[in-house]
Amino acid sequence: MDKQVKILVVDDEERIRRLLKMYLERENYVIDEADNGDDALTKALENDYDVILLDLMLPGRDGIEVCKEIREKKATPIIMLTAKGEESNRVQGFEAGTDDYIVKPFSPREVVLRVKALLRRAANTAYVLTDTTAKDVLVFPHLTIDNDAHRVTADGKEVNLTPKEYELLLFLAKSPDKVFDREQLLKEVWHYEFFGDLRTVDTHIKRLREKLNKVSPTAAKMIVTVWGVGYKFEVVND
Repeated sequence: MDKQVKILVVDDEERIRRLLKMYLERENYVIDEADNGDDALTKALENDYDVILLDLMLPGRDGIEVCKEIREKKATPIIMLTAKGEESNRVQGFEAGTDDYIVKPFSPREVVLRVKALLRRAANTAYVLTDTTAKDVLVFPHLTIDNDAHRVTADGKEVNLTPKEYELLLFLAKSPDKVFDREQLLKEVWHYEFFGDLRTVDTHIKRLREKLNKVSPTAAKMIVTVWGVGYKFEVVND
């Protein structure tokens, strides 16, 4: 029997929580709620959610703070809910580690579609090639990506990545030395029409490098900026 999807909905407006809960429960998802940042953080760290819908403006800790603290310990997929016109805050959200954002006012059906897309991407990367004995593993000097186990190690140490960071690394690593511009990466890694600015890619690249650098500065250098064009994965042997 498939495990039921568990989602945490965080918003200080009861009307919005009730609306999202109603639509998400129609998909047979199990919904928990929080109406402030402190409660949201406690629940996010004490439970294993499949997705967290996180409002940006919250009493107590705001959504950015909550996201940063979750990211210190967990890679749970996070969709940030933001009010229209808060572009700088959305960029902050990506830097803090959110996987997607939805602008208020939103259609509840759009939220359901975004949640499904995020769940599908996480499932696709986690369970590729489960029907074969072949191991789906990319091995480079200083870096190994085990796509069967959805696991990245750099110089023998595990690197804890969000689903989006993992997908971005895997996509680049599958085509060493090929340069991708930001538009291509948004299309290929985000998998749907994405109405964000290109800094989304830059902030994810930055976080990916930072996480790799903590365990292997050499592995971090494999994510190369091609100025004026985009990014590529380059194998470093020393």
